[in-house]
Amino acid sequence: MSYVFPPLPTTSIPVLGTEARFPVHRIYCVGRNYEEHAKEMGFTGREPPFFFMKPADALVLAAGDAPALLPYPSLTHDLHHEIELVVAISKGGRNIAAADAASHIFGYAVGLDMTRRDLQGEMKKQGRPWCIGKGFDASAPITPITPAAQAGDVQQAGIWLQVNGADRQRSNVAQLIWNVGEVIEHLSKAWELAPGDLIYTGTPAGVGAVQRGDLLEGGVDGLAPLRLRVA
Repeated sequence: MSYVFPPLPTTSIPVLGTEARFPVHRIYCVGRNYEEHAKEMGFTGREPPFFFMKPADALVLAAGDAPALLPYPSLTHDLHHEIELVVAISKGGRNIAAADAASHIFGYAVGLDMTRRDLQGEMKKQGRPWCIGKGFDASAPITPITPAAQAGDVQQAGIWLQVNGADRQRSNVAQLIWNVGEVIEHLSKAWELAPGDLIYTGTPAGVGAVQRGDLLEGGVDGLAPLRLRVA
C-alpha cells in the first residue's frame, strides 16, 4: 500500500509488569459522573450520562519515579485537573449489557482529564462545542494499564489527587453516579466500542487550577500511581 506520507505511529500505553503495549483506538470521557462534582459545577441529581472525546495522541504517559512533564497549553489561563479511573477495552461491541461489561475490560489505569476551563466556559456561554477546552494536545495524562485480574476491587477503590503534597480530590470509585458497567452499557448504545478504546469514567469533587511548576500526584487504590509536573 502506498501512502502520500508515512503514517504516524499507533499510540500505545505500557501494560504494567509486561513488555506488551495496549494500542489505543479512541478516548471516551464521561461528564459529571460524581454527585459532588456535579454539584460544584452547578448541577444535581442522576442525570443521564453524557460523553465527549479526546484524540488518542492527547495521551501523556505518567510513569516511573521521575514525574512526567505536562506542558502548560496555549490559549488558557485556567488549566484544571480532573483525576479519573480509566477503563481499557479489549473486546468491542454494541448494546453491551452492564452485567456483561466486565468481559469486555482488559484493565484499568489512572488518568487526568486536563481542561482549559476558561475556554470551555466561554464555549458553553456561546452554545458552541467545547472541544477546545477538552481535546487539546497532552490533555490526557495516563499511567500504565493494570490488567483487570491484578487490579483488585476497583469498584470500591479510593481515588485521590494531590497538588504539591496537598489534597485536592479524594473520594471512592463507589461514588460514581453511573458505575463502570452502566457507563459501558450507555456508551455502547451510542458507539460501537472497539478493542483499544479507553474510557475516562469521570472525576470527583475538588477540581481546580494548576500552575507551571506544580507537582501532581494521584491514584486509584490498587493501580500504578500517577506523577507529573506542569512545565
